[in-house]
Amino acid sequence: MSKSLSDLPSSGLPNSRTPRQIGLHFPAEFGPQEAMWLSWPHKEASWPGKIETIYKPYSQFIKAVSAGQKVCINVVDEEMKTFAEQVLLKEDVNLQQVKFFLHPTNDAWCRDHGPAFVVNTEKKEKAIVDWGYNAWGNKYPPYDLDDVIPTLIARALKLPVFYPGIVMEGGSVEFNGKGTLLTSTACLLNPNRNPQLNQQQIENYLREYYGVEQILWVDEGIVGDDTDGHIDDTVRFVNEDTVITVVEENKSDENYELLQHNLKQLKAMRLLNGRQLNIVELPMPDAVIYEDQRLPASYANFYIGNDVVVVPVFACDKDEKALEIIQQQFPTRKVVGINSVDIIWGLGSFHCLSQQEPAV
Repeated sequence: MSKSLSDLPSSGLPNSRTPRQIGLHFPAEFGPQEAMWLSWPHKEASWPGKIETIYKPYSQFIKAVSAGQKVCINVVDEEMKTFAEQVLLKEDVNLQQVKFFLHPTNDAWCRDHGPAFVVNTEKKEKAIVDWGYNAWGNKYPPYDLDDVIPTLIARALKLPVFYPGIVMEGGSVEFNGKGTLLTSTACLLNPNRNPQLNQQQIENYLREYYGVEQILWVDEGIVGDDTDGHIDDTVRFVNEDTVITVVEENKSDENYELLQHNLKQLKAMRLLNGRQLNIVELPMPDAVIYEDQRLPASYANFYIGNDVVVVPVFACDKDEKALEIIQQQFPTRKVVGINSVDIIWGLGSFHCLSQQEPAV
């Protein structure tokens, strides 16, 4: 059997061939990146009454990241591209660092519907995994356009594609780049995703298509998270053996017990090398409530770029403390806080909106 990507078809491949089998893996977000991918927000139902207010912080996000890498943006048509350029120019974004792709989308959450890039850095090879996408358990149809975004991007970049044939979302998985994947039972074992699969079967897919050796599970997500508990709101790898995890300091808050349970699980975990995780605790922001709805505000939903870490902040007293804690973990990057009070009305923030393309 060939161990090279060169003979794989760009339209798919036999079920017997997986990224892991040919030496590909999904690298850590804190590794070097070629680009950040986004899908331009346009679905008013995701930010009812507020979509116009999100473009300023969204553009600030692009400005911060694009200083150190390319930013690739899916847009529905030329009219949307023109609008996006005008919005970005208002925030002095260098459009030389931005590339648009005419890839129609239903919504903006590129972390979940975008491509999962797998690489072999030694061979300078890169491919895309196109997982199935069903808008977090068929919560927000239609999602047919979003579901094909990874393949459209693969065609544009002339990369081969793997099709696992099951539902998976980028926000539900976190990687240390050394063989370990962290996820949550609340999301991946929810019957609204892959009811035909048990935990062991799901782990097999994760190993084969993300190229990892070890799956670690926490149970809980945060209150208000419509994704059923994505890991990128609770626990993030900042290096191969260190995680930042959110904790709620107010014992009467409904997130307190959930996050203490996760913390206890993290303390019991061991990595492939036998080491315990280094655990850095990050406070949760004060509850963000809009129209009587608790929103999933979390400082953990940050994006790690080549030069910056962009952190959602929520105009509360804990913002500075959270930024300081995150800055301590990224001494070679600038930590930038951007107001996410309006963006979080869409039930996600900067990490949810983006997907990294690793450099090889």
